[in-house]
Amino acid sequence: MLLTVSVTSVLVAGAIGYVSGTNSLRQAEYHRLTQLRESRAREITAYYRSITDGASIVTHGATAVNATRDFSAALATLQTTPLPPNAQAAVGDYYQTVFAPALSQRTGKQVDPTLFEPTSNAAIYLQNAYTVPAQGDFQKSLASNSAGDESAWSAANARYQPFFADITKRFGFEDALILNTTGDVVYTAYKGVDLGTNVLTGPYKTTKLAEGYRQAVQAVSVDETFVTDFERYAPSLGMPTPWVLSPIGSDGVITGVLALQLSLDRINSVMTGNNRWEADGLGATGETYLAGPDKLMRSVSRELLTDPGSFVKDVVANGTPEDIAEREVQLKGSVLLQPVDTVAVNRALTGESGVTADEDYIGPESLVAYTQLNIPGLDWVLVAKIDESEALAPVNNFARNIALSIAAIVLVVCLLALFFSRIFTRPLTRLAAAVRRVSAGERGVAVPVTTKDEIGDLGAAFNEMSNTLAVKQELIDDQRKEIDDLLASLMPEPLARRYRDGEENISGDYRDVSVIYAELVGFDEFARSTSADESVGLLNSVIEGIGEAAERHGIERVRHLHNGFLATCGLVVPRVDHASRTVAFASELTEIIERTNAQHRAELAIRAGIDSGSVSSGLLGQRARVYDLWGEAVDLAHRVHGANNAPGVFVSGRVHDQLDGIYSFAPAGTVTGAAGSEAIWSLELASRRPV
Repeated sequence: MLLTVSVTSVLVAGAIGYVSGTNSLRQAEYHRLTQLRESRAREITAYYRSITDGASIVTHGATAVNATRDFSAALATLQTTPLPPNAQAAVGDYYQTVFAPALSQRTGKQVDPTLFEPTSNAAIYLQNAYTVPAQGDFQKSLASNSAGDESAWSAANARYQPFFADITKRFGFEDALILNTTGDVVYTAYKGVDLGTNVLTGPYKTTKLAEGYRQAVQAVSVDETFVTDFERYAPSLGMPTPWVLSPIGSDGVITGVLALQLSLDRINSVMTGNNRWEADGLGATGETYLAGPDKLMRSVSRELLTDPGSFVKDVVANGTPEDIAEREVQLKGSVLLQPVDTVAVNRALTGESGVTADEDYIGPESLVAYTQLNIPGLDWVLVAKIDESEALAPVNNFARNIALSIAAIVLVVCLLALFFSRIFTRPLTRLAAAVRRVSAGERGVAVPVTTKDEIGDLGAAFNEMSNTLAVKQELIDDQRKEIDDLLASLMPEPLARRYRDGEENISGDYRDVSVIYAELVGFDEFARSTSADESVGLLNSVIEGIGEAAERHGIERVRHLHNGFLATCGLVVPRVDHASRTVAFASELTEIIERTNAQHRAELAIRAGIDSGSVSSGLLGQRARVYDLWGEAVDLAHRVHGANNAPGVFVSGRVHDQLDGIYSFAPAGTVTGAAGSEAIWSLELASRRPV
């Protein structure tokens, strides 16, 4: 019991420690993910806030206001300026040989260049002067302050290009555009194919840029800024492009719009921590990423950067089409390509923030923290995740240590229990052996008492009990002997033995038995004429003499009567001469009575009836057991006894026939038996005296 309690206590304590420890570690991991999620959310929100605040500052400045005025006026002048020779052909050739192939390679789709070729005079002029010479080298375009022509636009570009080029490079923008109030792109820092086009009527009228421009030009305040989601912007060769737009103007009058093309690399740098995932506590499998309302990524996948081959296998196994996965590897980017239709993303898109454990877009069960970003104009969510197997590795190590500790403690407890149990049980073993000796019937058994503790008290109590049992056993043996003697006086020994053995129905049938029914005649008259003590003394003397005579002749008493008895011969111990023994016993009875009469001056006599034949005997009654004898011989002996009121020994015809010639008999009348009238005979006793 102590071992069970000890082991159970250890197991319970271990289970509580395991549950508490694992829950604490799991909560700590969730808390760490939540902190990282919030940190990334603050960083990306701060990045956008810095961009929007900077754009608002720039658009309020005189440089932006003057640049918009000068570029807009110059563009209007170029609409009527004659084009240089072969300018349109050169622009068309650029779209056919440089722009369209690069865009096709980037998007993986065949591109029709005529859909993008400029149609306005100013756009053709500017792209011929700046875009075509660069041949797609945007850094070359950014460094060019003038095309060397005499146009007012080139003069304005020479004044403002250093300012806007510095802003673009300093903040890592992909481009900076100025649009007038009619939708014309009057300036771009990189002089791409969108220079001189109109976002309301030109090839880019359905872009996020055009959508953001409409919001900005209709703003109620020049202090407003507008942010767009990613789009695949053709002038950037299909690169995912987000925009920040701010109205340009002063004194509450909007004169244009500044459109800043944000860098995807800057956003990825924020979300990947400059590719220092492990330093940020994300281990080998953790990452943070952005997702949009279309449930596509808005930042790059970590595994795509670190292990492209495994990335394809994992995302395809988790439901991403294989061509999309291969396209991501080709472009080295997952923005607007990789589906992230997960529980975390769906919950975050509904405005929830929290943590959960679920399969991520890569597949393994992950711990995920999710939230919705608070960036005006963007319905983005941020997810921080790490594989559960890695995140909970400390939990598994802790559980293993708990299990090993519990096993070690249980082993030690078991060994100690085995050692102490031998000490504790050694005296009990001796006591158990002594108990077995007592139960086997040995008396006077004692165990040594060497201690004064509870076990010593138990040993002393056992010794006292053993002594008490020995004394009681002696008393029981004496009582049993008395009971056996009493039973022997009440019934034959075989029946008494069967009775002691617990037999319920005890009976027997005997074929050849002699029965004597004897009555002491004259005792009542003697008792009335003398005292009770003298009567009892006489009766005891008679009974003692009868008992001695019965024992000598092998007579078995059945029961005593008021002044007589019923006895048998040959019932308990089969005897051939049962009839002769019975008659001899009856003859001796007369002698006993004669001696008693002489001693007590009484006038007693014996009247006995004897018969031989079949009898039955048994114990009768349930509560009070009585031994009795019945059968034809018993009945006939009783009738023989009562057939003549005179004292004497009377026998039936069967007894007479057996003993005729051995004893002398005289006819004494008849009795009615089972076969009719039967003669009885009187035993002739020389010493008998008449009553």
